[in-house]
Amino acid sequence: MDSLTQAALGAAVGEAILGKKIGGKAALIGAAIGTIPDLDVLLTPFFSPLENISIHRGYSHSILFCLLGALLIAYLLSHLKVTKAEAYWRLWLLSFLGLFTHVLLDAFTTYGTQLFLPFTDWRVSFDSINIVDPFYTVPLLAGVLLSVFRFAPDAKRRALPNQLGLLVSTAYLLFTLANKAHIENVFAAALAEQDIKFEKLLTVPVKVGNTTWYGVANDGEQLHIGKYSMLSGNTIAFESFPINEQLLEGVDPELADRMKWFAQGFYTVAQEGRTIRVYNMQCDMQGVRHFGDYKAPTAFYFQIVPEMGGGYELSTGMHPKE
Repeated sequence: MDSLTQAALGAAVGEAILGKKIGGKAALIGAAIGTIPDLDVLLTPFFSPLENISIHRGYSHSILFCLLGALLIAYLLSHLKVTKAEAYWRLWLLSFLGLFTHVLLDAFTTYGTQLFLPFTDWRVSFDSINIVDPFYTVPLLAGVLLSVFRFAPDAKRRALPNQLGLLVSTAYLLFTLANKAHIENVFAAALAEQDIKFEKLLTVPVKVGNTTWYGVANDGEQLHIGKYSMLSGNTIAFESFPINEQLLEGVDPELADRMKWFAQGFYTVAQEGRTIRVYNMQCDMQGVRHFGDYKAPTAFYFQIVPEMGGGYELSTGMHPKE
């Protein structure tokens, strides 16, 4: 999710655990903890473009990091003037939940989160909510702000607004899972009506409100991409793209493996001259782009240019809107 949402969630956790004891400082501490996992982006200058594919939402987004990181953060908090009087277990709980709710929330988006590193790099991705969705963020933020600025630390009703914000936002998050199940049925029915057989189906929400979705069906040789709006109830028109997996046979094996891993089976490959482009529907779905006779399944792509001597140059690009 976006940084504001993650900070708001961390603040809500801090307020829920220590708000009545230390006031608004609890929300500030929680917000700071809630942003720590995303500091992995600061490491990208130290790694190659290939390594950076798996750095974000990697070790800093794992359950093990949450468990161990909470020990260190709680130790540091136990030496701060504002929190040193609190029980260590409470400081650990605040630290762990501040970290874990961040990585768990990220798992609901399409990019995927490597929760189980270092044991496996399998990326958990529920694909049920857009990375930016005010329907989740606003109740959360409103609740914590009301608790912090409306009530004193010892007020009996201080916790209520924050609790309501957490309840409403969590209910919406669960709704997105139920709604996704409904959307998958809609796409599966549309594919069946158009006699399009498939092996795997990916559905991803776009925009806000969980009402507009893309569906990507993989039949082993092609991807079939369609868009559906719950508001208009449109008939889904699918556009098909060859996967062209054979175009990756001539590139570096490690690079090809990482590209496939990142896309989780939902990618297409195109070639123009010596340049190869990989379109990853798992991390980007902005709709089909048309440029004369050229048609791309989405805007973002990885570009691979072979170099003399057997190496390659890996970069990224973005097709503009027509």
